[in-house]
Amino acid sequence: MPKLVIKNLHVKVEEKEILKGVDLEIDANERHALMGPNGNGKSTLLAAIMGNPKFTVTEGTVTYDGKDVLAMPVDERSRLGIFLGMQYPSEVPGVTNSDFLRTAMNARSEKPISLFKFIKEMDRAIKELHMKPDLAHRFLNDGFSGGEKKRNEIVQMMLLKPTLAMLDEIDSGLDVDALRIVADAIDQCQKETDMGMIIVSHYARFLDYLKPTHAHVLVDGRIVVSGGTELIDRIDREGYDWIEQEYHVKAHHEKEKERPISLGSCGAKRSR
Repeated sequence: MPKLVIKNLHVKVEEKEILKGVDLEIDANERHALMGPNGNGKSTLLAAIMGNPKFTVTEGTVTYDGKDVLAMPVDERSRLGIFLGMQYPSEVPGVTNSDFLRTAMNARSEKPISLFKFIKEMDRAIKELHMKPDLAHRFLNDGFSGGEKKRNEIVQMMLLKPTLAMLDEIDSGLDVDALRIVADAIDQCQKETDMGMIIVSHYARFLDYLKPTHAHVLVDGRIVVSGGTELIDRIDREGYDWIEQEYHVKAHHEKEKERPISLGSCGAKRSR
């Protein structure tokens, strides 16, 4: 089964080093919770694995199923079976969900998926995520609420059936009922595919639903402690201060996250 192996990964954004030597291995059917204060490298790690050009790998290796992930363009990484559920899903006016998803599925298949099979699988995913029946005909994330965007990421995951799913705060913006719905859908998808998972989350309730097999805390660009559910429970009770004290690390505390920009506004002039 495919295995993700990360060794001594260093990543910078512009001239600032964010990851400072990350080591991590993920096997099929494992669920790894990645925790830590905001601004310490969790999203950077997932983006670098997926191939976001904003992030530059300066040292280290990432292999999946024995293949050099860092040597691949983004589309090849996706075809290899890697999926990223984004923290800030982009809005794409003019492109319907159904067109986007069917194109993505065909790009990963040896032969095009039949229209009947596609409609059947998408209808199933929409019902399982308790989304509106007109989802297929709506423009991708355009006008969606925060919770709808996150559930739509899971719809994509269910249809693409990756072998490695990386979920970046997929639970943010979800109410209590939606947390359970999304967790159940993720659980069912893994049972059907045996995919490995990296789950970035700050919410113990969501992680309790998903029951990770492993937990890691990333502080100042390094994984400083790993464990199981007992680690998640202690962080829920005590926060991260004890980790800074016991492991002699200093967390970077993020002030404010940059507001995501809709792809529909990229071509528009901005007044100065």
